[in-house]
Amino acid sequence: MSEDTLRIRAVPNGATEPKTPPVPQAAGRRDAFFDNAKYLAIVLVAIGHSWEPLRDGSRAASALYMVVYAFHMPAFIVISGYFSRSFDASPGRIKRLITGLVVPYIVFETAYTLFTRWTDQEPDRPVTLLDPLYLTWFLIALFIWRLTTPIWQRVRWPLPVALVIAMLATLSPSIGNDLDLQRMLQFLPYFVVGLLLRPEHFQLVRRRAARILALPVFAGALVVAYWAVPRMSGAWFYHRDSAEELAAPSWYGPVMTLVTFGCSLVLVACFLAWVPGRRMWFTVLGAGTLYGYLLHGFVAQGSKFWGWYEPAWVHRPPGEILVTVVAALLVTVLCTPPVRRVFRWVIEPDMAWAFRRDARDQARERNAVRA
Repeated sequence: MSEDTLRIRAVPNGATEPKTPPVPQAAGRRDAFFDNAKYLAIVLVAIGHSWEPLRDGSRAASALYMVVYAFHMPAFIVISGYFSRSFDASPGRIKRLITGLVVPYIVFETAYTLFTRWTDQEPDRPVTLLDPLYLTWFLIALFIWRLTTPIWQRVRWPLPVALVIAMLATLSPSIGNDLDLQRMLQFLPYFVVGLLLRPEHFQLVRRRAARILALPVFAGALVVAYWAVPRMSGAWFYHRDSAEELAAPSWYGPVMTLVTFGCSLVLVACFLAWVPGRRMWFTVLGAGTLYGYLLHGFVAQGSKFWGWYEPAWVHRPPGEILVTVVAALLVTVLCTPPVRRVFRWVIEPDMAWAFRRDARDQARERNAVRA
């Protein structure tokens, strides 16, 4: 999502652990690698949504869809966790959480509800902030994950604990839809992985050997997905349902949690291996991925209502390629600076009027005046 809004910053806010330096780079400059990764991941999110109506009757489209869904959100969440390492619940960071996550959540949860009343022909769909609709689950999940960061930094075995929580969540269909807690808990291990990563770990996957190895791994994943399409539900990678809700025995839940976690992490590593580390033409768009994420959903939802997928040619290879290109172009445009300027007031509101000034900021200003 947007690096400005979700605080996924190349330079972490504040100091990290004493022995762990931040990613080396000039002060005030963004890290091109992470901006590139976020842009490419948001393109895959949009493409995945565009493929959803194409899966019926197409085993190949379903296999591609399954592979993309296996790693695009885990990649976002791992990066989000990585840049949450220095979160300490200070007043400034709490303010940024509220303006960067809670406010957009409220606005877009309301907007999507009103929009889908029309597109889904459900005029009585209630506006509720407890049941995230469509894309908004990530905002409230990241808000809660980030608030728990100090806990994970104190736990002796954070990743095993997070995995156990995710595994237990799959056993309980009674968790319900409040705040999309099921998905929040099942995706939690990826956030914790991000908290545990250090700059040298990203350097490992960016080596030439890793890039070469990523190719046969991706090819193998596509072959496995093609085989799995008629044999298993790709909904395991959505992490939003319990085993019972997926019509599987209860013990499937913990097992599939570990299996999907392993598969997703391997594919995330392969994805990151091919992310360019230098500045590219799309690097600047990495700062606007929250805009692309939140805004493209209206087109994805409306496209079905408007009948864009009804022509038979859309479901043939040329049509599927065209849909893919259009989705990539659309989300690219939505990440551009002009679009960000138009929607900044709602996605990145300043809201200084709503908060008391931090005493440390006031002290800095007084010292500056005296100087």
